[in-house]
Amino acid sequence: MIIVVLGAGTMGSGIAQFFAQKNQKVILVDSNKESLIKAKNNIDFSVQQLVNKQKITTQEAGMIMKNLSFSNEISSLANSELVVEAIIENLEIKQQVFKEVENIVSEKCVLCTNTSSLSIASISSCLGRPERFFGMHFFNPATIMPLVELVPSIRTDIEQVKKIKTILEDWGKSPVICKDTPGFIVNRIARPFYGEALRIYEEGIANFETIDFAMTHLGEFKMGPFQLMDYIGNDINYTVSETVFSSFYFDPRFKPSFTQKRYVEAGLLGRKTQHGFYNYKEEVSELEINKDQKLLDEIFFRILAMLINEAYDAYYLKIASREDIELAMTKGVNYPKGLIQWSEEIGVKKIYSTLSQLFSDYGEDRYRPNVMLKRLVNK
Repeated sequence: MIIVVLGAGTMGSGIAQFFAQKNQKVILVDSNKESLIKAKNNIDFSVQQLVNKQKITTQEAGMIMKNLSFSNEISSLANSELVVEAIIENLEIKQQVFKEVENIVSEKCVLCTNTSSLSIASISSCLGRPERFFGMHFFNPATIMPLVELVPSIRTDIEQVKKIKTILEDWGKSPVICKDTPGFIVNRIARPFYGEALRIYEEGIANFETIDFAMTHLGEFKMGPFQLMDYIGNDINYTVSETVFSSFYFDPRFKPSFTQKRYVEAGLLGRKTQHGFYNYKEEVSELEINKDQKLLDEIFFRILAMLINEAYDAYYLKIASREDIELAMTKGVNYPKGLIQWSEEIGVKKIYSTLSQLFSDYGEDRYRPNVMLKRLVNK
């Protein structure tokens, strides 16, 4: 298969390397020559690291680099069988690029976008043949993270999606199929992990360190919400929150936080600026963690209940199958368990009771329990 990846940024480079590692011929295309040089150097370094760690041989490294070629000419797409676009998250620019692409590639070529937040239907509206277009959302780093969200629009030929799903499975990925709705699976369901943690902080219930400790110590999450926001970048995380919020017609469940907005405005973006919710410029001092067990339980269970509510909402609205929802959250954001499974272990009555109490206390739709939870409790 000849695969073209459009965009030589971090995601594009990672996607190109992944395909090359699966012994596919890959052309990485970017109009910026400097970006291509940087991408080539980064991929070469990444492949050498695999050799150094004895994960691949020198011969395999040579094969990977031989599978890759780099071009700043969009005409390089002419013989491609699969095109994956990974450029800037801007609808107009993506549409402009795909108009050009469609005029160059053959009728059999499959077209995909790596967008994490834009409507697949909107991007494909510029195409003469939207049935061969769908979302193929990788997670960073694309060479390591197993999850790929496959997102057909209402005009996509689902058989095309199923073929790519099988290929990705053969190549060791964990693809899931989901509806073309804001945030797809992961970025939709994961919003309370950040949003509710920020809300708990804003209410003065606990500081960043205590909230993170509750989620890592009790929930066994690999990172707490504030640690993870700093790792992702507050600017990126806040933009996703804003996008999901507006795309859901300002549903209060997804309301962004003024605290995070102010951190972004102040340039406190996290690890990449050496200062976010935590200060990475200073030597690590002893964290101020309140280890009161009752407090930690309340924090953990409040955030978990909100996450579970979103998982049930996605399941109820048939955004994806239960299996794919569970797979997405464990493989895409490394949750220790699938959220629906977690609710069954704890007991859906306890989850529903927690949400109902929050809804009663605050009087906000943010806390309304999903109807599927209600029905399960009333069985």
